Amino acid sequence: MNEYNINHLRELEAESIYVIREVAAQFENPVMLFSGGKDSIIMFHLARKAFAPAKVPFALMHVDTGHNFPETIEFRDRLMEETGTRLIVRYVQDSIDQGKAVEETGFDASRNKLQTVTLLDGLEELQVDCAMGGGRRDEEKARAKERFFSHRDEFGQWDPKNQRPELWNLFNGKKHMGEHFRVFPISNWTEMDVWQYIYLENIDIPNIYFSHEREVFMRHGNLLSVSDFIPMRDTEKVEKRIVRFRTIGDATCTGAVESEANSLEDIIEEVAATRTTERGTRHDDKRSEAAMEDRKKEGYF
Repeated sequence: MNEYNINHLRELEAESIYVIREVAAQFENPVMLFSGGKDSIIMFHLARKAFAPAKVPFALMHVDTGHNFPETIEFRDRLMEETGTRLIVRYVQDSIDQGKAVEETGFDASRNKLQTVTLLDGLEELQVDCAMGGGRRDEEKARAKERFFSHRDEFGQWDPKNQRPELWNLFNGKKHMGEHFRVFPISNWTEMDVWQYIYLENIDIPNIYFSHEREVFMRHGNLLSVSDFIPMRDTEKVEKRIVRFRTIGDATCTGAVESEANSLEDIIEEVAATRTTERGTRHDDKRSEAAMEDRKKEGYF
């Protein structure tokens, strides 16, 4: 009998496709959250594989803070046009204008936390019963607690002590009216898995992930990109450096890393050698020891 071998990336791919198909089978109105970052790009790629040759049977949803990196938005729009995918965009600015969210002020102001209001309003308005996200357990300790299927109450809030048990590959999407689920198809992937899979599948990603010269300045140990969204102190000095981004979020809280990696092979080598965590450049995670867990309990991604 011939032996059937499959490498770890194909095992992860098969697991994620299974989860995505379970979502399509169990829920009436799911969406896939899409930010234009590498994790959501991977998820969308897996969803296209899951239903090929048909189109992805659900919409993608982006919560736009208005403080995005322009390269990310350009990539998002081009990908949606090329694949003919339906994209739903909800804007944090609308939540501010409606008085539902209060914009922070000061040098460290960010709209990152305000996304929760816009997200929950959007899910309720669209009657979404499941929102797939690109969170991975290796990213951060609060995300390490997540199940594949994560129950959210009628207020969209997460209680890590009140989650459905997951037995083997049996996922329980049972919910009461008004509740919904968040599902994380790439929970078991690591940052290295993501980069190796992008290389294996030759997946297109925003050029912001590769090294490039950029005007940056140092704040709280992070190299922040100069932009109209971030007021600068008189003592902060703008420099041109060769950098790239390991994660992509709101520009006001996402730091760059100095890097010469301008190919996927270079990035894989760099990630293998680094001793800095992937979210070590995210200023939003440093606001408190439990910053991510607090945001997730409020209904964050």
